[in-house]
Amino acid sequence: MKLKVGFGYDVHQLKPGNTFVLGGITIPHEKGCVAHSDGDVLIHAICDALLGAANLRDIGFHFPDNDPELKGIDSKILLKKTIKILKSHGYSIENIDSTVCLEKPKIKDRIPEMQHILSQTMGIAPEDISIKATTTEKLGFVGKEDGITASAVVLISRNTP
Repeated sequence: MKLKVGFGYDVHQLKPGNTFVLGGITIPHEKGCVAHSDGDVLIHAICDALLGAANLRDIGFHFPDNDPELKGIDSKILLKKTIKILKSHGYSIENIDSTVCLEKPKIKDRIPEMQHILSQTMGIAPEDISIKATTTEKLGFVGKEDGITASAVVLISRNTP
């Protein structure tokens, strides 16, 4: 069995009046991400980590932000397509460890719901998906609530002959 590690990172600006989507769920908040898709930074970071681990480029290569068919798309669809790409190359997901960095809204109580949704979307167990939340202690664009970031590390495997 061959094991590979991948890292993904995403950042989006926050704007009043936009819908806030994170980890596949909509969370009530006065701001949401400015993005071509629904702006789910967590899913985007996971997609990038998975694609990178398999040496299959990145999310922008597979799902460009200038494709009109992807305008406003639910990021869970992008994640499902990413999983399909991985599987077509013989890879399976072993686990995901991710961190979301934002000041507000506080998401700790929503993490189990995100794990459940992501688990269903990817076809892996919720206990194989770690989601952590942190802040920047009011520093920088995240601290000023002008943006949100997410990072993810993944372990994937492929059976070798």
